[in-house]
Amino acid sequence: MTFAEIDSSLPQTAVTTIDGLPFPRIASGKVREIFDLGDALLLVATDRLSAFDVILPDGIPGKGAILTQMSHWWFAQTAHLIPNHLLPDQTGEFARRGITSRDLQLRSMIVRKLKPLAIECVARGYLIGSGWSSYQKTGEVCGNRLPAGLPQAGKLPAPIFTPTTKAPKGQHDEPINDAQGAATVGEELYARVKAHSLALYAFGHDRARQAGMILADTKFEFGTDATGKLFLIDEVLTPDSSRYWPADEYRTGISPPSYDKQFVRDHLLALKWDQKPPGPRLPADVIRRTRDKYLAALKNLIG
Repeated sequence: MTFAEIDSSLPQTAVTTIDGLPFPRIASGKVREIFDLGDALLLVATDRLSAFDVILPDGIPGKGAILTQMSHWWFAQTAHLIPNHLLPDQTGEFARRGITSRDLQLRSMIVRKLKPLAIECVARGYLIGSGWSSYQKTGEVCGNRLPAGLPQAGKLPAPIFTPTTKAPKGQHDEPINDAQGAATVGEELYARVKAHSLALYAFGHDRARQAGMILADTKFEFGTDATGKLFLIDEVLTPDSSRYWPADEYRTGISPPSYDKQFVRDHLLALKWDQKPPGPRLPADVIRRTRDKYLAALKNLIG
């Protein structure tokens, strides 16, 4: 699907609830709703937006469709590296199950039923965010000892794998090292997801550079079927699961601008908000600029 086709189909108001579907709802997350199709799952990305682990009252119009279509594009690009959870013929699956709404199709994935791994798989190529904070304190990130003197947003000598726990809803994921990760999912499986995460990051970084963006870091999720076969699941290489920077604005010593909810975080940090529910309303300008960032990332990749 072309960028123009996606852009012209996006709603002008945020879709924050998904109701009226004839399928059992089995889970509701910060952004996604999950429905049971019997032999598969329907994942629907709403336009909800969370910040500091709080779902905000205002969504970003079309965000769920933008991120879903970006995931579809990346799943196709990375299929030679690892199989993913998408059922092969999404258009046919929608038709077979009576999902005719254009908006619902754009923000949905019909996927295999798999067992998600109990860790989040994070790959980093640059020293930023929680990695930068950890490095300043200990010289390490998740057990990875790094050279002294690296700057904020500096490119690492080589990408590193920095997994986290998968915390229950309302709690924060916690960084873990290789030993803790292997103890959680088993040594053999841990070695596989570490290798896949680093290979996927390297591939994504190269493709992003071709699109004028730097992929600083990203989170992957994996799942297994009944035979133990490994699949890439959830969303992949989107601005919600990754940190993208404009290549022409990149420099070290600062936190570069990113293609995500940066405008929202900046706005919220300027308020006297305790970062507890309920979240504050967002100005129209912040919503518009955030939507434009998501759209720009999609256009850079597939436009």
